[in-house]
Amino acid sequence: MPTLDELIRDGEAKRAEAVERRERARTDARLILARAERDGRTHLTVEEEAKLEARAAARAKADADIKDIDATLAHVYEARDEERKIEADQRTTYRTAAQPQRRLAYDGVARIGAEERTYNPGNDRTGSQFVRDVARQFLFNDPGAQQRLARHAREEQVERGAYLEQRAVGTGAFGGLVVPQYLTDLYAPAIANMRPLANAANTHPLPADGMQVNISRITTATSVALQASENTAVSETNADDTLLTINVQTAAGQQTISRQAVERGTGVEDVVMDDLLRRYASEVDRTMITQASTGLSAVAQNTAYTDADPTAPELWPIIFQAQSKLEQALGGMVMPDYVVMHPRRWNWLCAQVGTSWPFIGTAQVPAQSGGIQLVTDQGPGVRGILSNGLRVIVDANVPTTTGGSQDEIYVVASREMHLWEDPNAPVFIRAEQAAASTLGVLLVCYGYFAYTFGRYTNNPGKISGTGLAAPAGF
Repeated sequence: MPTLDELIRDGEAKRAEAVERRERARTDARLILARAERDGRTHLTVEEEAKLEARAAARAKADADIKDIDATLAHVYEARDEERKIEADQRTTYRTAAQPQRRLAYDGVARIGAEERTYNPGNDRTGSQFVRDVARQFLFNDPGAQQRLARHAREEQVERGAYLEQRAVGTGAFGGLVVPQYLTDLYAPAIANMRPLANAANTHPLPADGMQVNISRITTATSVALQASENTAVSETNADDTLLTINVQTAAGQQTISRQAVERGTGVEDVVMDDLLRRYASEVDRTMITQASTGLSAVAQNTAYTDADPTAPELWPIIFQAQSKLEQALGGMVMPDYVVMHPRRWNWLCAQVGTSWPFIGTAQVPAQSGGIQLVTDQGPGVRGILSNGLRVIVDANVPTTTGGSQDEIYVVASREMHLWEDPNAPVFIRAEQAAASTLGVLLVCYGYFAYTFGRYTNNPGKISGTGLAAPAGF
């Protein structure tokens, strides 16, 4: 059963999501009205009226959700305040004529409600105490650190026992310690910019066992055809499949902390925890893009853009060509929804000026533009919307050395970017005793993942060539 604090965090997250939905509906409605005003029209088209009604309904639904969430949160806040008052009262004793006043020991007090976790946002917001305990347990065999880590391991076993039985090492050795879940949640916003593509993927929980993920690909489809005449044979083609095997990979990094840093350093643990989580996230994303044979760049269907003096108007139809190829490859199964590019390519596009605009626009993009920049948080690394409706993901892990100095642009369907990661705690940290002569302790961050773009041939799309050489000044 979730604790009151967990219910509050969940409710506040849902409220923030509802507020975002409401603001997005308002923004879309303003764009529709602004377009009509810009065109000098006093009436909306039938399509615009339908879209405006849909945005109004979405806004009303968001307002209702916010009202319900606020009502629920008010009750949970009240229950939490009452629980804290009960705990405070239970810690207090009063002097009688026969006995002087004293405060009961912590273990001598009965409590109602959930016990606070050993490591939690209130007492270890950045995870520094957790990392310090890992280091001190190995360096000094610190009894206090051992006790806290053992208690943390028991708490994890209670909350995620089935998962930890498959993954964790015995608590006596502290060989593999699960990072407290709130730290993974805490660093998610900070590391999101390090894995924009991975965050947009179609994610699945990694199976508990094995070093491969196997899925079936239908390579021979069934058939349907018109019956020649009554009572004649109908079309028949037996379906056949091919096994698609995806390797489970391990992303890992290590950091040796000196004994002096552990004993006398300030903020060292914060830096180590933050940097290891950032590097882990970056490596998963980079692997999905650049890995030989299976990465996005290796498997994508290429559309060449060759030009010694590239311009945005010249690149524009190339993006549509790549989208068209991908739509044909996927048939009606999935529609492309993202275009992925390096920051320098996006900023180069944004810096271009011209006197023309797309012949066909979308409801979200002004008629005089090929796209718009999104200056508010719109999701996993999304920075804009093009006139063809594709949302732009800007990812610094896109290679910039192809052909010497060229970057690449990818057109993708997020539903066909499959990523398997460990559930609940995708990142682990373990400590190994470093050589005593170096006065250090080794911290290792690692996790397991698998990915594939290979369910369909010619998925996804890619643009490459001399037209994407490094733009001057970017």
